[in-house]
Amino acid sequence: MEDVRATYTFGRELGRGQFGVTYLATHKASGARRACKSIAARKLAHASDAEDVRREVQIMHHLTGHRSIVELHGAFEDRHSVNLVMELCEGGELFDRIIARGHYSERAAAALCREVVSVVHSCHSMGVMHRDLKPENFLFLNKREDSPLKATDFGLSVFFKPGEQFKDLVGSAYYVAPEVLKRRYGAEADIWSAGVILYILLSGVPPFWAENEDGIFDAVLKGHIDFSSEPWPSISNGAKDLVKRMLKQDPRERLTAAEILNHPWIREDGEAPDKPLDITVISRMKQFRAMNKLKKVALKADVDGNGTIDYGEFISATMHMNRLEKEDHIFKAFEYFDKDHSGYITVDELEEALKKYDMGDEATIKDIIAEVDTDHDGKINYEEFVAMMKNNGPEIVPNRRRLF
Repeated sequence: MEDVRATYTFGRELGRGQFGVTYLATHKASGARRACKSIAARKLAHASDAEDVRREVQIMHHLTGHRSIVELHGAFEDRHSVNLVMELCEGGELFDRIIARGHYSERAAAALCREVVSVVHSCHSMGVMHRDLKPENFLFLNKREDSPLKATDFGLSVFFKPGEQFKDLVGSAYYVAPEVLKRRYGAEADIWSAGVILYILLSGVPPFWAENEDGIFDAVLKGHIDFSSEPWPSISNGAKDLVKRMLKQDPRERLTAAEILNHPWIREDGEAPDKPLDITVISRMKQFRAMNKLKKVALKADVDGNGTIDYGEFISATMHMNRLEKEDHIFKAFEYFDKDHSGYITVDELEEALKKYDMGDEATIKDIIAEVDTDHDGKINYEEFVAMMKNNGPEIVPNRRRLF
């Protein structure tokens, strides 16, 4: 038992996950800045939850030292919480940097994909399956152009042996492999998720898309990949070949991480062309990112009066509700934004909420409004809010205790 606050000073909140809140933490002796994920002990009441956190720490210790994996500096436990002190990544999320840069090519996408797949390769070669690979879990270490990209959040990761099969349904709807939905999968499921990330890096949208979670799952199981609509006709055959080989329905036919890194399109100085990608790719990526950000903020609204509610708690709460109850839940979240009870969320109200959670600059906020405000009146009414909350499937797993 050791109090983390004896060694570190806590600063602002950096983010909220399924289980914990991440804070900026400064090492008192050296002044070094870190990120500290703080998990309330009351959330670890079940033995399986405590075991999950213990496993997360073991896995991070096991992987520490890899250039593309966030480093664990220490784990502290006291009566109130478990605290994981990690390397602070200040360079922003994967998509944010692409959007901020403005210029973007297949070669740049290949370099980013190479970093993602090198993480998968390291994990797999050390007997770890990540199980929740998605763009939000990749952060740049710093703002420099040559910053490494770091994988974070090993909360759903597990140790595996070759040939071992898993059956718990975990991950996020857009990125989940078909064999995970069929409840019989191994490490190849990570390759599928990385393939989905590559598809988004090249086109700005996920390959399997629908109005709700079930629709996304159906699309994943059908496995039809659209290479006919823009920008695919102008994308190189090498890129399409790699996407196809990563998104094979049969996991046994998928490339391994080592094979992907040897693919001619992805190799450093490989055949990925340097000509700029279609401008629509970045604008679509903006919309996709904006939608996900707004949903995250909306789901932080305090819907039961006990402080705050995070994404996972919201989904688990709404999963077993009938439709009327669900509407009521969404209405409370809407009211949280609609401070003056005008029946609309205005630009100012949205800006206030986004700033509070440190989730966006002016440009991001404008993108969000534009994406959700379907009648283009500069504000979001209740119908538009409900449509947004019901679309674009959320996380499958609200927390580590399975609901299925």
